[in-house]
Amino acid sequence: MSERIVISPTSRQEGHAELVMEVDDEGIVTKGRYFSITPVRGLEKIVTGKAPETAPVIVQRICGVCPIPHTLASVEAIDDSLDIEVPKAGQQLRELTLMAHDINSHAIHHFLIAADFVPENLMAAAINSVSEIRKNVQYVVDMVAGEGIHPADVRIGGMADNISELARKRLYSRLKQLKPKLDEHVDLIIGLVEDKGLPEGLGVHDQKTMATDVLYGNRDNFDLDRFTEIMPESWYDDAEIGHRACSTIPLYDGRNIEVGPRARMAEFQGFKGSGVVAQHVARALEMKSALSRAIDILDDLDTSAPAQADFDITGTNKLGIGAIEGPRGMDVHMAQIANGKTQFYSALVPTTWNIPTMGPATEGFHHEFGPHVIRAYDPCLSCATHVIVVDDEDSSIIKNEMVRL
Repeated sequence: MSERIVISPTSRQEGHAELVMEVDDEGIVTKGRYFSITPVRGLEKIVTGKAPETAPVIVQRICGVCPIPHTLASVEAIDDSLDIEVPKAGQQLRELTLMAHDINSHAIHHFLIAADFVPENLMAAAINSVSEIRKNVQYVVDMVAGEGIHPADVRIGGMADNISELARKRLYSRLKQLKPKLDEHVDLIIGLVEDKGLPEGLGVHDQKTMATDVLYGNRDNFDLDRFTEIMPESWYDDAEIGHRACSTIPLYDGRNIEVGPRARMAEFQGFKGSGVVAQHVARALEMKSALSRAIDILDDLDTSAPAQADFDITGTNKLGIGAIEGPRGMDVHMAQIANGKTQFYSALVPTTWNIPTMGPATEGFHHEFGPHVIRAYDPCLSCATHVIVVDDEDSSIIKNEMVRL
């Protein structure tokens, strides 16, 4: 007889989620459904009708874990709407900021999974390694973007200022010195994950991968005409679950897709691995790529060049798109600027893409392995919450029905 197991809320991610599994008499998961139950905050609606400069400041607060990708996606979208060509130095500093943030976020992920993969005798070394890496790359974000959590120097048109030549030299030296430590850390994590003995095929699914760029992001590789969005009650086969979920389901070419480190490596570097182990391996390897790219940027950066473009904030009502490859995957923001105000704003965040892949990924395994699937994708549910429960007549809150914002 089938048994329903509900884990609510789940842990180890930003926001609240629920995992509902159907388990047979042998303890095998026959169906898994993973969805966000984080209350809506309506940040996209808050920025509508306000000056464009407001949007990056507000939407970077979508998530406390990944404020950098949201800030960058926001300014990229507004740049596109205003037809701004960002100067080379400004674009390099944006990319440098994201590379440092990616390394920091991946290191945090390794801290979260340490209890699952790191043996007691290596725990202190692994945690110290995470701390050392984070300290150095957060220093880069602070120096380049103004602050590690809310980067005030990432602006429409580029960056507030270029960095000094002395700062460039210090950051270059610091990251070069970090490389041996980071390489050692990555090798340690990959070895421990591969030796854990997780079931073969755990987390493998048949969804396609999607990425716009190998590391930073490229709006030209995101085709809005291929994007559709449905409500969760159209996705989940259980009406109760569909009504409890609080994020819409985005589709590309009518299908759910996987975004994130593994997707980027599969799309641009020929990475063949799949499943939970491959997710962890790809995430760790990307730390090396991001560090190498950051060092190359600092080596090439002209600190005497302008970092911000001149532009007219009025706007022409063009729909602008910003696509950023954040630590958890493709983060797409859309902005429409006219008469000096934001007329429309929407965010298609990494976790929104990845959430529906959680269910099939759990099927066919003993239910105690289910949480590993969640940790592999490192979801951020605060980012993914983009629907609200209201009454169409008087806008009062309803708990059992949903309407699109």
